[in-house]
Amino acid sequence: MIKRVLLGLLLVLLALVAAVAVNTWRTPSRQLAVPAAPKLSVDVDAAAKRLAGAIPIRTISSLDDIAGNNAEFDKLHAYLAQQFPQVHATLKREVVGQKALLYTWTGSDPAAKPIALMAHQDMVPIAPGTEKAWSVDPFAGVIKDGYVWGRGALDNKGNLFAQMEAIELLIGSGFKPRQTVYLVMGDDEEVSGLRGAVPIVELLKSRNVRLDWVLDEGLLVLDGVLPGLSKPAALIGLAEKGYATFFLSLDTAPGHSSMPPARSAIGSMSAALARLEATPMPGGIQGVAGEMFGTLAPEMSGMNRVMLSNLWLTGALVTSQLEKSPSSNAMLRTTTALTIVRAGNKDNVLPGRAEAAVNFRVLPGDSLASVEAHLRKALGNDAIQIKAYPGNSEPSPVSPTDSAGYLAVQKAVREVFTDAVVAPGLMTAATDSRHFTGLSDSVYRFSPFRVKNEDLARFHGNNERLAISNYAEMIQFYHQLLRNTAQPQ
Repeated sequence: MIKRVLLGLLLVLLALVAAVAVNTWRTPSRQLAVPAAPKLSVDVDAAAKRLAGAIPIRTISSLDDIAGNNAEFDKLHAYLAQQFPQVHATLKREVVGQKALLYTWTGSDPAAKPIALMAHQDMVPIAPGTEKAWSVDPFAGVIKDGYVWGRGALDNKGNLFAQMEAIELLIGSGFKPRQTVYLVMGDDEEVSGLRGAVPIVELLKSRNVRLDWVLDEGLLVLDGVLPGLSKPAALIGLAEKGYATFFLSLDTAPGHSSMPPARSAIGSMSAALARLEATPMPGGIQGVAGEMFGTLAPEMSGMNRVMLSNLWLTGALVTSQLEKSPSSNAMLRTTTALTIVRAGNKDNVLPGRAEAAVNFRVLPGDSLASVEAHLRKALGNDAIQIKAYPGNSEPSPVSPTDSAGYLAVQKAVREVFTDAVVAPGLMTAATDSRHFTGLSDSVYRFSPFRVKNEDLARFHGNNERLAISNYAEMIQFYHQLLRNTAQPQ
């Protein structure tokens, strides 16, 4: 009897191993097979100098001081007109809101739905006290060791100038797009997009414009970042997470520290926050994350390929491993971040009020309402008052992978970044593109930057820089993407 049971278990195990092996090796690649684009003839050194010349223009946006840097934005507008004369002679330029820019490149086919390329003019400031951590002056526009250095090189003047360079070259060659192309360049992306992107959306709506697809900044060409993948991964963002901040307050009777109660405002708030942090919202490999790993699995090697190709069996184990990294955990669930705690102002006084703020980045599939319900339950203290931040926003809709826009971006990536595999992904931060989901069902987020692990901290961090060799690829990417718009769909 025992031998029969063991034999049965062995047969089940062998069948399971066989199923895993067959499923792993028969899972086909989803990569688009296209020939490499001919190398674009571009004076990349001159282009790099033009980008470097924009770095000293301090187009830093502010949530409160709305007009504080208007003169810097005016300088950038003048610099763009000077450096890209054919763009400004051919495209219609409008200043929208305060300093946002909208360019219109009229296509040859009036019946074809227009497209939009997005980038933003503004940038974040240098964190006080970190200036000495930079290898160069962050606002000098230094070209050194094959890189353009400075604040804004990556986020987001690199994208903006690469688009301009590509269009200047296309106009010079006599090219005209079939679809009308809008260039959208917000001036306050880093602080909401409400003064730049939103007025442009309202203007286009008033003109009854419906966009075929939109491409904004976003996910990157990750080189050596994903374990088990020997090739770079170019991830195209199908959606971005929502933003939800809630302000918490707890009022109790103030008193003298010599006679403390059993539960103080600070202790009660701290205990509630600890419960919240220990109770993350549920997550898993589903939705956009499922699409991404399903696309990458056939391109991986060894055990990573086996595990990702058989999530029906390995899903729980893979999820537990992904949850250990903040970056991969953020793709799986709505994240919870405790960002502000305030209470007390004197060492011998029990404060009568404790305050805190918690920020959630909301996964598509969750909502502001479901996040608030989770928050109330996890805090476990009905005495805590909850107030939602007025600027909270729902997660964006998920754009399709079978649309003309996704296929166009995917094709251009494969034509230019010939060593990369392309996969859909989820943008965990916010971009101006979230305001455009009412104008198009196909809104994508991709920046053609090659980055390694050590480069990720340069975004909004120290020693921001862009490799000149990568900048050449960026220009060719936008050039090829726009060239492809001349082809009938």
